Amino acid sequence: MRKLTEPQLLIATHNNGKLEEISALLKRFPVKIISAGEFGLPEPVETESSFIGNARIKAHFAAKTSGFPALADDSGISIDALNGAPGVYTADWAETPSGRDFTLAMTRTWNELEAINAPYPRNAQFRCTQVLAWPDGHDEVFEGIITGQIIWPMRGIQGHGYDPIFQPDGFNITFGEMDRWKKNEISHRADAFRKLIKGCFT
Repeated sequence: MRKLTEPQLLIATHNNGKLEEISALLKRFPVKIISAGEFGLPEPVETESSFIGNARIKAHFAAKTSGFPALADDSGISIDALNGAPGVYTADWAETPSGRDFTLAMTRTWNELEAINAPYPRNAQFRCTQVLAWPDGHDEVFEGIITGQIIWPMRGIQGHGYDPIFQPDGFNITFGEMDRWKKNEISHRADAFRKLIKGCFT
């Protein structure tokens, strides 16, 4: 497995919240974090049907365009009773002509579960695939997961996306009710990051 020895790492995201979270996770390492926004990089079209495929598109595009190693992730929620949906289309379920509406996406999710009378618990997983790519085309892949169940009605205003309907195993509150930094310690992204750090930073 290739170690990251370069002094700079580009985070291939235009999401400031995600950039802040990743920067905090890597702050103890001697690497300067730079963002795709600093280079004015556009977001490439995600044409793959898997998390790893889309993460690779973003990471390799950013690495080759910037000349720096680049880290990208693709993540979403997969629901057992819906055969893994929405999966890579997690954000697409929230799309409207005026922007993303995750209340609409969560309502659709619950309605689809109700329509098939899905049994309880309505098991689900948040999944995250991270790809660290170099300008020469090499990459390393790390996958993280947290299991839980879909609940209704929505609870909490913390987090983002589908957090208010996802209750992680071992907890009686949703991600939407959980302190942001507590969630960041146990999330699917944190799981992937632990593997990334062990593989490429230590």
